[in-house]
Amino acid sequence: MAVRPRSTRGRGQHFLRSSKLAAELVRAAGIQRDDLVLDLGAGTGALTAALTRAGARVIAVEVDATLAAGLRRRFPSVIEADALQAPLPHEPFKVVANLPFDGATAILRRVLDPRGRLLAADVIVEWGLACKRSAVWPSTQLGVYWGAWFELSVVRRLPRCVFAPPPSVDAGVLRIVRREQPLVPVAECRAYQRFLARAYPDGPRAVLPWRQLKRWESELALDRNAKARDLDAAQWAGLYARSVRLSR
Repeated sequence: MAVRPRSTRGRGQHFLRSSKLAAELVRAAGIQRDDLVLDLGAGTGALTAALTRAGARVIAVEVDATLAAGLRRRFPSVIEADALQAPLPHEPFKVVANLPFDGATAILRRVLDPRGRLLAADVIVEWGLACKRSAVWPSTQLGVYWGAWFELSVVRRLPRCVFAPPPSVDAGVLRIVRREQPLVPVAECRAYQRFLARAYPDGPRAVLPWRQLKRWESELALDRNAKARDLDAAQWAGLYARSVRLSR
């Protein structure tokens, strides 16, 4: 199938060249029959086809009108829309997608809203982004926030040669799994977001009294003089919980 010029495909999308690789990625994602799965930025449908063969209930989302029309001829459920605007399911769902490289973080911000119904995701993103979002250290404000409700890890590196056209960098498969026990209650996600915004980049001393930090240092296995990036998701969630108790 001919590859459309980059300017007509949206934000940096690079298609998987191999249907066998697409099937392998779907198997690795653990997709089960009747799982509801979104393929965001479905493109030419390599992952959509593999998901359909696995027995999933697939919703393919594609912003390009020509590509969406091609998908409709092959699959029953196609939404022609930007992944940032397409409606998300009200029932538990998964995502398996080759995300447009230029828009991956914005899409992840939407999909990883802790109030949503996402169960798990295997998404292809730029290698650097996959490593940054899954890193324990140095932590980032966004990574720590997501980490309160999801576990993120890199499960595979994909060389640029498996895409058409090849991107300028390699890619990685970022795996996201909702925690069975969240580190922060979902109802407090906005408050936690504000807490982290005050804490980054300076660290816990920016939001908590020195005397209390000294007391919690051993409990949470942290250095009270640490910068924000030196604390992981569990440590930040622990500090937040203690700060909430302090304020009551």
